[in-house]
Amino acid sequence: MDPLIIERSEGVVRVTMNAPEKKNAASGRMFEALRDAFIEVERNDADRAMVLTGADGNFCTGADLTDPDGENMSLAQPGIVRMRRLNEVAQALHAITKPTIAKVDGLAVGAGLSLALGCDLIVASERARFSMIFAKRALSPDLGASWLLPRAVGMAKAKELTLLGDIIDAPEALAIGLINRMESLDDLDTVVDELAGRLASGPTVALSLAKGLLDSAARTSFEQALEDEGRAQSINFETADLREAMTAFFEKRSPTFTGR
Repeated sequence: MDPLIIERSEGVVRVTMNAPEKKNAASGRMFEALRDAFIEVERNDADRAMVLTGADGNFCTGADLTDPDGENMSLAQPGIVRMRRLNEVAQALHAITKPTIAKVDGLAVGAGLSLALGCDLIVASERARFSMIFAKRALSPDLGASWLLPRAVGMAKAKELTLLGDIIDAPEALAIGLINRMESLDDLDTVVDELAGRLASGPTVALSLAKGLLDSAARTSFEQALEDEGRAQSINFETADLREAMTAFFEKRSPTFTGR
């Protein structure tokens, strides 16, 4: 069975983690496939938005602890070497300059929650559940969770979720800002498809620059943020999408963006 199912349509690439018999726990092979998929999404100009999800009712339950070749279990290399290889997955996801959505149904725990947090938006079903389960496995956070989680929910709540490792449901996740939207299971696909379509048809360059500005905001001074915004706008001024937006404004119609 292929560890990922990758589908492309109208500028949206859908990456589905595909190990349903293990609730999409990620084997070493799946992590490598995710890294390669994320790199390809960034390189492929036809991919203008990405949806990351899991097969058959779960998002991802973290690393597959039964995989003898996985980063958590393999003894073939020192632990730090294995983890640097795993870090390439998080770095490749973070390096995607196009909008990304995590579509979460069922469980998103451990590294699975880290992957969801690495996306720009998280849209979850009402039956989704989340956990920084690492402490219950005598592990600490990985795949960027220690950096991503406090930015999503604040430091106090991030420490609570991490040190206790409790499972929280979708309503609580929405209330604390861990996810962007909670939808009924019947509506989840429709809502995510609509959001992904809107993002894919948007001004790609402007969206990527806006995403970069927000990602760097926490480590940037106000003065540097203003300078970075000015540089971003100067790039936007040269795009075909800006010219189309201005033309559409004066013609009183919706713009058609090409991502150029």
